[in-house]
Amino acid sequence: MAARGARRLKVSVVIPAFNAEATLSDCLRAVKAQAFPSDEYEVIVVDDGSTDDTARIASAFGCRVISQENRGAPSARNRGLAAAAATWVAFTDADCIPSRSWLRWLVPASEDDAVDAVAGRTLGYESRSPAARYVDLSGGLDAQRHLDHPVFPFAPSGNVLYRRSTLERVGGFEARYSTYDACDLHLRLRQAGADRVRFEPRALVLHRHRVGWSGYYRQQRGYGYGLGQFTWRHRDKVSWSFRREAAQWSKIALYGAQVLWPGRADAVLCRRGRFVKALAQRIGFDQAYYSARERSRWENGACGG
Repeated sequence: MAARGARRLKVSVVIPAFNAEATLSDCLRAVKAQAFPSDEYEVIVVDDGSTDDTARIASAFGCRVISQENRGAPSARNRGLAAAAATWVAFTDADCIPSRSWLRWLVPASEDDAVDAVAGRTLGYESRSPAARYVDLSGGLDAQRHLDHPVFPFAPSGNVLYRRSTLERVGGFEARYSTYDACDLHLRLRQAGADRVRFEPRALVLHRHRVGWSGYYRQQRGYGYGLGQFTWRHRDKVSWSFRREAAQWSKIALYGAQVLWPGRADAVLCRRGRFVKALAQRIGFDQAYYSARERSRWENGACGG
């Protein structure tokens, strides 16, 4: 059902959240303080089966709160999409802090009829630890870099705006992914001829990167798992073999040896980060790609959920 005043709404902001009590207040405080007319946007928080105070915090900020069993961020984004009343839907994450002018730059960039989506710029927030600094140094969330990928371009889902009708036309996010759903979405948008994405660097979001290497490792292993899912699902487009697998492990061994090389602090940090990232993603990839259970989950092509 459309929200009251839906005819004035320009954008619905959707935030998936799971056990996000530690970061959600900062996120919502920033979203609610946008330099954008308050009657022209709504904020929808999808509580993905949290066991902490996530839902209470979202309610205290006056957000529309939708609760579901824990099904993952892609499913939560779809729930938010289904509830959205505006023509455009902006996505950010509970560990993000949008700048005050985020919507003021993101929404006008969408007013060209030739645009299906707008991606903003994401930078690290208080990236003081080595792991967090590595993400910034390597451009881990650089939307422009990801959009320039020659084969599978995509926009990170922590700072992006889509035309609602376009997302609905392609079935929204594929809920079976643990991660990597954004890349899959953009592939389907391209197949539907709706992949005209504009990059607006002034639409800034700050992201809380993982502070320690162990947290970063777990995150990257999750990304690798999603990549394994993506590779299996699109095996008609991505050729994988044991030869390529062996080549990847050889590269990881080289990265591990290079960690011991001397050099400037940032160079050493980048070599260490590259090794941790490559190792974690390879382990996650193998866990998904070679899993009989995962392969059986992708036998049909249904999206949503």
